Amino acid sequence: MKKNSLRFLQTHTNMTNVIDELAPDLFGNGYQDNGDRLLYNLFVEAVEQAPIAISITDKKAKILYVNEEFSRVTGYQPVDILGENESILSDKRTPREVYYDLWRTISSKKIWRGTLCNRHKSGERYLSDLTIAPMLNESGVITHYIGMHRDITKPYESEKRVVNQKLLIESVINSSPIAMVVLDDQDKVILDNHNYKALVSDLDKGEPATYFLRLLREEMGDLWSQLQSKEQGFNNREFKVESKGSQRIRWFSCAGNWFIENEVNADAFFENASKQYLILTLTDITRQRRQMEELHIQTLKTIMAEDERVRGIRETLLGAMHQIQMPMNQIRAAEQILRHKQDDQHAGLLQILQQIQQSGDETVATMQKCIPEILQTAVIPVNLNQILHEVLLLNNQRIWSHGIEVHWQPLQQLPTLLGSENRLRILFKQLIDNAIDSICESNDEEQRLKITTHTDADLIYVCIEDSGPGIPVEKRAKVFEPFYTTRPMGGNQAGMGLVMAKEIVNQHHGFIEIDPDCDRGCRFKISFPVHRQPLKGVE
Repeated sequence: MKKNSLRFLQTHTNMTNVIDELAPDLFGNGYQDNGDRLLYNLFVEAVEQAPIAISITDKKAKILYVNEEFSRVTGYQPVDILGENESILSDKRTPREVYYDLWRTISSKKIWRGTLCNRHKSGERYLSDLTIAPMLNESGVITHYIGMHRDITKPYESEKRVVNQKLLIESVINSSPIAMVVLDDQDKVILDNHNYKALVSDLDKGEPATYFLRLLREEMGDLWSQLQSKEQGFNNREFKVESKGSQRIRWFSCAGNWFIENEVNADAFFENASKQYLILTLTDITRQRRQMEELHIQTLKTIMAEDERVRGIRETLLGAMHQIQMPMNQIRAAEQILRHKQDDQHAGLLQILQQIQQSGDETVATMQKCIPEILQTAVIPVNLNQILHEVLLLNNQRIWSHGIEVHWQPLQQLPTLLGSENRLRILFKQLIDNAIDSICESNDEEQRLKITTHTDADLIYVCIEDSGPGIPVEKRAKVFEPFYTTRPMGGNQAGMGLVMAKEIVNQHHGFIEIDPDCDRGCRFKISFPVHRQPLKGVE
């Protein structure tokens, strides 16, 4: 036995008495006679040098023994505390119910484990992680209690700080007006906020993060892996989402940043291991997109109204010139006949015809000068789905006011077409306007407008079908002729709409026809080549 332990035993004989009293229970009645004294000494040394505060009390909690760690934790030296009740360490902040549970447990010969708020000799409070075990004699009667405790104040404070920081982070995230989610390297959701949880039911897409990650990876391709490996973020990746409920179409702007966090499990104790996480934000920009779309549509209305005004003047003048040329040709033929006769009897008539012809030529020349020019527009890749969508929005008021049911069935991945946006917009507006007019003229209860897009290896197809009265077979070849109309005469239509439509289709190397297989209403089929050479420009 070391000298310091012997000195301690000599100074505190009551501690020796306690150990001697407990020794028969610990080592057997013959421990001093059979050579187990060494085991006894080792036991004393182990208790004395244990890195945990140990105290032994009698059945009434009077302290009989404390080790050195007890003195370091509590501030009480043996001379200060031996003979005192264990309650000297108690602080009133510990609820009475805890002490009731403690005594009830150990009195029933069970071990109690828990946390108490104790008071240091200096008066400072500390948290005690305490274990109290009853010590029984050979008859099973409680003779003493042994208590072991350690100061867990600092670990508790550190743990609470972590918890508080987590709560603070969650509060900040939940107060954010945008949906936020943290994902691990397996795309598993680690942390999210209330706005993100709302998307689970609103979008009806399963796990929203999984859905948007798929969209992001498809759009970004190899760039995704490059940014992830360099821990560089991305911003303003916009996606259109068809959701359930009243808002069928919603728009979201996605942004993300990767970060590294050190692992905290046992496997990473000796080796520094880390894990990559992605914080993904999903901002609902539906309102902004709708405002932009409304502004875009208003701009398109203004542009198309001006274009239609110019084209209306142009087509009217061309039509009038065409109408004038017919009698002028007859007058020119009559003049040629009279001139060949060289008959003085018809000299006056010949002169009148020449005057009429000259006047007609001057009129046509004047009208020719009045025809407004239409500037050529840029030829760019065009998404026909977007053009058709815009035209439907332009006609939204007419469609809604007449109660027309629209079936809009676009092919999601439609190839782009090289052409003029404005000319194609005019083409489809003319066809959709005609379809709406036909539906309004029909007495059929079903008022339906169906628009579909699809493609094959060579062509892009657009079908515009209405539930109107249709066009008789014998008139279908004539509807693309100038000034021909199936509507009653006297209306405002000059009969040039489908002529313009066919002209625009031809300029884009396409083909337009009335589907002969449509047995109800009318269906226009328009096709354009998928692969095309750049056009020189279209009016």
